[in-house]
Amino acid sequence: METSWPSPWGVKTSGCLLGIGEVLGKKLEERGFDKAYVVLGHFLVLKKEEDLIGELPKDTCSADAKQSLRCFGCLRE
Repeated sequence: METSWPSPWGVKTSGCLLGIGEVLGKKLEERGFDKAYVVLGHFLVLKKEEDLIGELPKDTCSADAKQSLRCFGCLRE
């Protein structure tokens, strides 16, 4: 389930990130990335490096390249 961002980050689950959705979001949650702001925090810690954050969805929830790119774009904006 992909959505836009009308409400605060703190109430969004990781599955709300573009490119992630409900199924991959559950996998992220199982690995400790339960909220969108947790993924955003990881993105910021990695200094917004596309190569590094792009690997997060691939490595943690088996996202494909397109899904990872959409997630990165969402975080960057």
